[in-house]
This record gives sequence, C-alpha cells and structure tokens, in this order.
Amino acid sequence: MELQWALNNLNVSAIIDILLVALLFFAASFFIRGTQSIALVRGMALVIGAMILISNLFNLMALRWLLNNILTILPIVIAIIFQPELRRLFERLGRAGFFVGRQPHETFRAKIIDDICQAAERLSERRHGALIVLERNSSLEEYIRTGVRMDCEVSPQLLLTVFWPKTELHDGAAIIDGTGRIASAASVLPLSSARTLATPKLGTRHRAALGMSEVSDAICVVVSEETGRISITNGGRLIPRLDAKRLRTILNAFYGPERPQDRSLLERVRLLVRDLLRQVREGQE
Repeated sequence: MELQWALNNLNVSAIIDILLVALLFFAASFFIRGTQSIALVRGMALVIGAMILISNLFNLMALRWLLNNILTILPIVIAIIFQPELRRLFERLGRAGFFVGRQPHETFRAKIIDDICQAAERLSERRHGALIVLERNSSLEEYIRTGVRMDCEVSPQLLLTVFWPKTELHDGAAIIDGTGRIASAASVLPLSSARTLATPKLGTRHRAALGMSEVSDAICVVVSEETGRISITNGGRLIPRLDAKRLRTILNAFYGPERPQDRSLLERVRLLVRDLLRQVREGQE
C-alpha cells in the first residue's frame, strides 16, 4: 500500500530529491571504504537490522521502544564514532587548495623533487633514517607546530644535516609546506591506525608515514635506518624498495609537474573524483 502511494506521488522533484540523498550517501562511503570504519558500519547495520527484525516478528514492545530511542540519538553516535572520517570530509571540502592552488610553481617543484631524490639516495647509502613530508592540499600546520620551525629553502645538504644521526633534529619528520619551503624538522606524526599492515615489521618511521598519508593527502618519503631502503607513502599505501630513479618518477606523478591552479574548476572536480575512486580501489586491494 505504501509502495503504491509512493509510486503514485513520484514526480521530477521527488526523483531529484532521491538522487541527491543517494549521492550524499555514495560520497560519504568514499571516506570509510578500505578503512577500519567499514567493519564498524557493517556491525552496526547487522545489530540494528537484527533488532528491528526480531521486534517486528515477535511484537516486542520494549525492544521496539529501545530501537526508537537508539535511532533518535544515532546521528550523535555516528558523529562521535566517525569523527576522524567526518573531519577528513570537511577538510577536503573546505581546504583552500581545492579552489586556489597552494603548491609552488612547477619549475620550483621540479627542483624540490631533485633535491629530495639526491638527499634520499645519499641517506640510503649511509643508512641514515629519514622522514620527509610534502604538503599538498591538506594543511599540516598542526603537525608543523609539534616540531622545530625552520622556514628555509629545500636543499640536499640541509636535509642531510637534519637527518644526521648526531643532530637533535634527526628523530622526527621534516615537513615541506605548500610554498615549497622546509617548515619544520623533528615534527611528530600520527602513527598508522591500521590493525593489519602488509609488512608487520614496519618501524616507527614507516608507521608514521602511513599514518600521515591516512589523515591527509601528504606524500611521505622514508629512508630506513636499518636497511637503507627508500619508500614512499600516499593515500594510506606504502610503496617500498625504491631507488632514486623510481622515487623521482613517483614524486613527479604525485607532486608535479602540472600546476593545480592552472586547471579549471570542472577539471579539479573531475580529478578529485578520480582520486577518490583510485583510493577506494587501492583500499580494496
């Protein structure tokens, strides 16, 4: 009966309304796929679905009352449980870099990539641990504040000095901000929240690099202190065992050479959707 009423009252406005709600749910799903939250969503859906089914089958009034009250406060519960995902959603919507490019000129970025590759190669040869973070659109100011502010140009010599084992700044991350300058050194990054990692024996630097790539769109370059191997993280995924040539290729793909500010708004929207789809596919692999 209700279905027939809904079909009889279906019009263009109702169809647009349904499509908009479906689009909102579809967009929200991008921020939980491939994360620990998806298991939590499934668990909540199973529990609530089972409670609704049992209360309707056996006409349990107390259980139905409890469900009605749970559903009333459910939006608040969701906001608390999914706080990291909601924060990431609003950061992506509100970051200035989506509409106004924040990254340095492509020639300058090419120099930064070259400097990082030179430094990483020499750090790898010496087996000096390093963690270099490249800011893109998501602001890393809260992590910059945890370290020692530097505000200086990027150079291989400076990066080698920062990560020399006997300096005070080597145990932490060097963050290169959106203007292409080293904003801080010895910064503290969040560790990965993933319970299962592809390589369980990852050290703290690699876990911090993964954690940073999970909470932002930053690119992290890691040099292992034990093995000297170079790795890179992006979108919550670790790409290990790189040489200087492969590192340069990946950095060029992730960090340059096209300037985001030269793209039209429509092109930026298209690329954002493509990036989200790629992250979903990577999370499902």
